[in-house]
Amino acid sequence: MRLWFRLFLFLLASPFAKRFSDPLETSKLQYHVLPTDIDTNIHLNNGQYLTLMDIGRIDILLRAGLWRAVWKNKWMPVVSAASIRFRREIGLFQKFQLESRIVYWNESTSVIEQRFRLLSGKHKGVVAASALVRVGMYDRKARAFVQIQSWMNEAGISATCPPIAPHVEAFLQAEEQQKLYDRATDEPATGHLNS
Repeated sequence: MRLWFRLFLFLLASPFAKRFSDPLETSKLQYHVLPTDIDTNIHLNNGQYLTLMDIGRIDILLRAGLWRAVWKNKWMPVVSAASIRFRREIGLFQKFQLESRIVYWNESTSVIEQRFRLLSGKHKGVVAASALVRVGMYDRKARAFVQIQSWMNEAGISATCPPIAPHVEAFLQAEEQQKLYDRATDEPATGHLNS
């Protein structure tokens, strides 16, 4: 419910947001921690970070003009991996900024870096949490992920992939290792739970 309310307000404001001249620009969205966002420690609940990050990625799609090809082809954005590091708490009613930007892509997936920066309190300006998210665009009709370059071409966007940063490369390698581990340890369902 919290996401739907914030998403509704975001969509109302999005037609007035400045469009990106470059898809690698940084999206910046400002929020306050509401009573519905907190956990028993009276700070932003760890699950709420991932929920807010969804809106940051939608903002990139809209402001970079990438949404047109997605809408036209009925593609589905799919998150395949996320890694988040918490550095400082964001307390009740504290103001913060969610910063999202595309930092890398390969043939069919992109990596988006998302940061929560404090805008109030004694640690104003400090990054409270940082995350990397691996995202692909899935074509249900073709049952395959869309090639990033063809997606950009269809959206009429020209951009060069930035060089891969060490932390991004480590994230992708760790995600690949996790995928291999999951596949190796998958066990077929037996039809009942063992006690």
